[in-house]
This record gives sequence, C-alpha cells and structure tokens, in this order.
Amino acid sequence: MSTLGERLKLARERTGLKQTQVKERTNINNKTLSGYENNVSEPDSATLAVLAELYGVSYKWLITGDGSMIETSNTSSDKDEKDIAKRMEKIKNDLSADGGLSFFGEPLSDEAKESLLEAMEYAVKQAQRINKKYIPKKYKDND
Repeated sequence: MSTLGERLKLARERTGLKQTQVKERTNINNKTLSGYENNVSEPDSATLAVLAELYGVSYKWLITGDGSMIETSNTSSDKDEKDIAKRMEKIKNDLSADGGLSFFGEPLSDEAKESLLEAMEYAVKQAQRINKKYIPKKYKDND
C-alpha cells in the first residue's frame, strides 16, 4: 500500500464497515471520509488515532505503511471477550428491567436500544484495553 488513502480504505473494508457505519461511530462525515480514502485530503493525527482504533490497526502502519497492519498488543484474548460478553449481558438485563428504556419519556425503539448497547460494548472494550496497560504483569491473569 503506497498511500494513506489506500491503507484507510483497506482497513475499513477489512473490518466490514461501510462509510455510513464509520460516520455513525465516529461522526466523521461520509464525504470527508471519502476524501481521506481517495487522497483528496488527509486527516489530522487525532482523527487517524480514532480510525486506527476503530479499525483495529496499528497507528504506525496507517501513517507509514511500515510494520504490521494489525495491532497485536491490543488484541483481546478469548477470556477477555467472554468477560465482556458477560458484562454486556448483565448491562442489557439491567437496562431492560423496570419497564424498559426511555429517552425524554418516550420508549426507545429496538434499533435505538441495539445502538446504545453497541456503544456501551465499545466503551467497555476500550476501558478494558486502556486499563490493561496499567496493570503490572505480576497481577495479570496468566492464560
């Protein structure tokens, strides 16, 4: 991959996301994202970091094309994924209790509930990934 735009497009397609889905998760306009992928414009470093995180690719690879595409140090283990799934199930059950969810007094649609749960799952994964960096090795579980 020779250009940043090509790497951005490859990373997005690798995750199976459409530009509209990236917009929903990052608030980057479709037209802006298309400009990045077609080398019309370049994202700033903060935007690149957000996209690298969303796509699960190395920030260094995204910028330079050097090194491994996949960020190996941040990948979750099966145990982590199971823990997250358990947490999400508990959160879903807690949110569904007491008559369901509402926003400004109106009940949430099934699509809105699903979107909320996806956002919460993303937040839980991010928090776990960030917190894992600060746990001394002697306290980490040995898988």
